[in-house]
Amino acid sequence: MARTFGYLRVSTAGQTTETQRQQIAAVGIEVEGYRIIAETVSGSVAAMERPGFARLVDRLEPGVTLVVTKMDRLGRNAMDVMATIERLGEMSVRVKSLDLGDVDLTSAVGRMTTHILNVVAQFERELLIERTKAGIDRARAQGRRLGRPPVFDAERRAEIEASLKKGETISVLARRFKISRQTVQRISDRHGRVRPVLRTTPRGPINKE
Repeated sequence: MARTFGYLRVSTAGQTTETQRQQIAAVGIEVEGYRIIAETVSGSVAAMERPGFARLVDRLEPGVTLVVTKMDRLGRNAMDVMATIERLGEMSVRVKSLDLGDVDLTSAVGRMTTHILNVVAQFERELLIERTKAGIDRARAQGRRLGRPPVFDAERRAEIEASLKKGETISVLARRFKISRQTVQRISDRHGRVRPVLRTTPRGPINKE
């Protein structure tokens, strides 16, 4: 009987791979514990750049089967998944993804299935981008403001500018208006780095604190 390996992945430390183990066992696939590689790594990382997956591939030999619960475990995007499947196929490793049934993804039927699914996924992504762009264009045409609302109105902004000109410090203004120092600094920078007015005495200029 051909040996079977399993690859389990989650994106964050707060997640667990136990559900994936149970899913594999639920369909009657037996994988010995030492043949299962589980790791926590972002899905945006290419398959062969994931430490756990790279170690697993080094252990695979011709004739073995690699099982994952979902096809996206095999790469960060459609191209990476296809490259991973092609590489494993060249190693004579069978690949199964539970969300696609019992088909071997390295077979002719499997590669065709994977290709079709990737094309559909890419189409859906492009369609979503087009719809989002169309929605933004409609909102702009209707005169709607996009993005985050301003922290405060023009009147308060003018008050801050006037206070800066009088010599009040950024820290004082941030506390008074209950905003961050960075926000006050941006107002100053946006209006030509407003310089505080120096008040003079017979002993020389003194900045008002």
